Amino acid sequence: MDLDAVRTFVAVAETGQFQAAADDLGVTQQAASKRVATLERELGVQLFARMARGVRLTVDGQALLPHARELLRAAERATAAVTPGRRALRIDVVNRRIAPSNVLHAFYQQHPGIELDVVALANADAASALAEISAGTLDATFRSLRASARKVPTGLRSARVIDDRHELLVGPRHPLANAKTVTLTELTDHPIWMPGMSDAEPMGYYDDLAQAFGLTIDTIGPSFGVEALIAEIADSTRLATFVGEGSRYLWPESYDLRRIPVVNPTPVYPLSVIWRADNPHPVLANFLEYLRTRYRATSSDDVWTPGWAR
Repeated sequence: MDLDAVRTFVAVAETGQFQAAADDLGVTQQAASKRVATLERELGVQLFARMARGVRLTVDGQALLPHARELLRAAERATAAVTPGRRALRIDVVNRRIAPSNVLHAFYQQHPGIELDVVALANADAASALAEISAGTLDATFRSLRASARKVPTGLRSARVIDDRHELLVGPRHPLANAKTVTLTELTDHPIWMPGMSDAEPMGYYDDLAQAFGLTIDTIGPSFGVEALIAEIADSTRLATFVGEGSRYLWPESYDLRRIPVVNPTPVYPLSVIWRADNPHPVLANFLEYLRTRYRATSSDDVWTPGWAR
């Protein structure tokens, strides 16, 4: 069904005149009449009864009118769904508990009127996520880009925008529980437990960190979820894990867990935002500028990153 014809039919029904409808639509009266006549032939019914001072809907025209209006509304929704600036901006935050999610939330709080679709491709590796960006099914994602030394495929762009500072998470009976800060040198005698890690990007990063500072970082074993990990750490005298400063985890107050900043230097997990160079979405442009401004304000020199991230 020709949407122009449907739109003309609705305009004539609302104005009661072909000339008035044609003026509203910016076409000639002849063109408006032709559109309606074509629609009538297609449907096999008469939609208007011609009168001396205009037209009125026939019974068939009255039956069609609400459906025609809904059809036009559906077409408007379909157009809005793919119009940059009107459709929702679709961002992959990898995991809803880590820094990218919280940074995106802070951006949304400053721009509460925007349409936003937040997804978490927790089980997708970097190559898969970048393929989604290239295909246009995502507007942006956050990755370390370790495997490619921060290079991205042709047509994509990247910018390092998050340095997630590490903290040590321990229970109240751990030897370091009362420390205000801890150095990487001090951690050589305390194994770090991060079970169930399967993504090559973070696994490679923690291998780099362990080798650089002589740490023992155990990623072997299944993951039973963050809640199970936290419960075991809370009850242990030796287990500890790394969490990002920008991550948000909840646990019962009775666990009495401690988040201890790692210093001198502070290891950071470097994250880049990746997007398509030809993506015209205006909210994406605003988000990228927000990320750059935030990074300039929060980055510092007292941090450690692997060589591929420098």
